[in-house]
Amino acid sequence: QVQLVESGGGLVQAGGSLRLSCVASGSRFSLSTMGWYRQAPGKQRELVAQFTNGGSINYANAVKGRFTISRDNAKNTVYLQMNSLKPEDTAVYYCRQTLWREDYWGQGTQVTVSS
Repeated sequence: QVQLVESGGGLVQAGGSLRLSCVASGSRFSLSTMGWYRQAPGKQRELVAQFTNGGSINYANAVKGRFTISRDNAKNTVYLQMNSLKPEDTAVYYCRQTLWREDYWGQGTQVTVSS
């Protein structure tokens, strides 16, 4: 019964920061690969950042140097710290948990960056 709940989205000015959180209910969080995706209107959903259960991290080129993914296994939570936000970062951000080849998705949280 995996459930993912994102929070922390909102409206910020360009250059500002937001910190997204995703709390995963259920078990096996530490065995899971966690990722953040985003989808802007008219565009495909894209991977933003990923943090595997083995500790490896990767980022989309568009966010490298600006976003940081982290996880707290004790809290079953994955975070996305977003700095130096740009209008093109505007999207719905989704948390994804991959566990035993099954993907679970949160409901998404809106991030809007004004110019």
